[in-house]
Parts: sequence; structure tokens; C-alpha cells
Amino acid sequence: MSHFYLFDTLSLHAGQTIDPEFGARATPIYQTTSYVFPDTDTASSIFNLERGGHAYSRITNPTVGVLEQRIAALEGGSAAVCTASGMAATFCAITAILGQGDHIVASTQMYGGNISLMKNTLPRFGITTTFVDPMDIDGFRAAIQDNTRLIYGELIGNPRPRYPGSRGHRLNIRGQSHPFHGGCHVQHTLPVQVF
Repeated sequence: MSHFYLFDTLSLHAGQTIDPEFGARATPIYQTTSYVFPDTDTASSIFNLERGGHAYSRITNPTVGVLEQRIAALEGGSAAVCTASGMAATFCAITAILGQGDHIVASTQMYGGNISLMKNTLPRFGITTTFVDPMDIDGFRAAIQDNTRLIYGELIGNPRPRYPGSRGHRLNIRGQSHPFHGGCHVQHTLPVQVF
């Protein structure tokens, strides 16, 4: 969609292609698990991820595709991925960039499911986590190791809304003893600002 559209138009129409058969304005909900292909070569190339297309609804779906494109347009991104839950999104985001032997420095004030993921599940994949009070900026710096690839926190912490950046603190990790070449993941449960 054009970069000239404003928020209201993008929120209603981004990612949508007008239905060529009926001209429907709203995106239909595709309730299918499988798709028809013009030939076996097309099917094979889609299933082998050699070209774009929908192969099976657990992988992609036209309705979800429109939602992903719409979110990307609203956030100013090039793409988005939608998952069935926040935990699935968190797991996908972490495992997309971390692997065996990598380390996370994370806030102690997070949703319990995230803490459980980092304490119990990720170690089975060889990913370890050091938890730090979100207000202890020096603690974050000290917890960074040579294999730290991610600093993780929540915009609104749980159970208490404490996060790096509140009360004038900023997490500045430049100029420390361990050079940090990883990413920073800040989870937030707030949607795009609509106001």
C-alpha cells in the first residue's frame, strides 16, 4: 500500500486485494486447510518454499496474510508474523535469533510464562538466562557475558510495572567491559497507538 495513506486507511485496507470475483470490500475469512494448485510443479515449488504461496493453513492463510501485511503497514515495518498466542510469538522471536550456547539477560519483572520459558524450556535448547532487577542498570551491564545475544524485558513489567527507562534510568550498554553485539527485545502488550 502507498506510503501516503494515513493510519485510518491503513488500519482498514492495508494488505488487502479486492476480491476479483465478487468485488467484496472486506477481507474474507478463508476457512480452508488446503489449496488447489494449477499443476504439480507449482505445488512442489510452494511446498519446498522456492516461491511464495499458500500450502497449508497451519503454515499460511490468506486471511492471516492480510493481517500480517496490515500490522506491518501500521508499524512501518517491512513484514510481520502473526502467531496464535503471545507465548508462541515470544518463543519464535527468541529462537529465531538465538541457538545452543547463547545467553539472555532478562528482567525479573515479567509475565510468569516468559520467566518459565527462560528458566525451564530454553535451557533444554542450550540457551541460558540471567535474571536482573529491571531498575538495576549496573546489574544488566554486569550480567552480560561473551555469549549474550539478547537483552529481554517488558515495557510494562509484571507483576510490578518496573522497566529500564522508568524514573529516568536508561539502559546504555556501550563502553562496558564485555562488548555487546546482540539485540534488545522489549515485549509490550499495547497495540499500535490508535489515539
